[in-house]
Amino acid sequence: MKILNKNKLVKGAILLSAFYFFSCNSGSKLPAITPDVITEKTINDTDDPAIWVNPKDASKSIVFGTDKKTNGAIYAFDLDGKIIENKTIRNIKRPNNVDLEYGFKINDSTTADILVFTEREKQQIRIFSVPEMKPLDNGGFPVFTDNNNPENRLPMGVAFYKSKFDGSFYAIVGRKSGPKEGYLYQYKLTAENDLIKSTLVRKFGKFSGKKEIEAIAVDSEMGFIYYSDEGACVRKYYAEPTKGNDEIACFGGKYFLEDIEGIAIAKMDNGKGYIIVSDQQKGQFNLFDRTTNEFVKAVNLSTLETDGCDVVTVPLNDTFKSGLFVAMNDEKNFYFYDFDRLIK
Repeated sequence: MKILNKNKLVKGAILLSAFYFFSCNSGSKLPAITPDVITEKTINDTDDPAIWVNPKDASKSIVFGTDKKTNGAIYAFDLDGKIIENKTIRNIKRPNNVDLEYGFKINDSTTADILVFTEREKQQIRIFSVPEMKPLDNGGFPVFTDNNNPENRLPMGVAFYKSKFDGSFYAIVGRKSGPKEGYLYQYKLTAENDLIKSTLVRKFGKFSGKKEIEAIAVDSEMGFIYYSDEGACVRKYYAEPTKGNDEIACFGGKYFLEDIEGIAIAKMDNGKGYIIVSDQQKGQFNLFDRTTNEFVKAVNLSTLETDGCDVVTVPLNDTFKSGLFVAMNDEKNFYFYDFDRLIK
């Protein structure tokens, strides 16, 4: 019995030491918040998540996450962090970022929740239905086709915008490198013969030229696009193409150590909520007011080198009673948190 207790103490000391090591090496001096759930590991390199809330049973919601290599995949996880193999999309050529939207009209009698992700090595985006995981894109939509430089045709970030004016769907796509003006392309999505087609409707968005642009997030209710100009600031534009291409704001840069990375929009009642952005090298997340974009606070979620993140603010189960925040962790996995733990 004494030996068993001693072994338990040793194991406990090792776990505490490891947690202390990772917390300290995250760069953040804030108290570390441990995740409620850690997912099973992917094969290669996790990057960006998207959360689908099951409208029939929220406890059966799915977290999708990219694994970005040539033999990449869009992994599907349940709320316990277990891989759902029959919902996972494999053999994708370096998927980078992913997003999800609800209620796309396929035909007069059918609507579908849809998932979009970039497939970098094929220079295209893909769209699948959720939860059926049926491809709706006839193999994919090439992007940035008017650019003759192959380096400027490698898609990275992607986000959906669903217009509050007429219900139109759009995909906003960023790339590995690009010009200082017109870095992002916005494609309108329409249905034809039970498939989706895309049409380029505008090029917009400034770029500082310092690093790159990857993370894109859209607040469809408020009508804004946010994206991370990694060495400069979080940039803000109107999501509705008819509202023009003038930049609304460039904010938050002074609060980041180096790279400004993943963006998640926590939507609450009456326009309240937060823009949550990964401060990658510092190992923490900065929260900005959804309405004013003023800095609110930073939190240390004990993740390493977080790229993408996502959030929903509706109850899902007994673990995620206030919603779910998901962050990529640089150990081939994702961390799940009850949303209230970030804001209280």
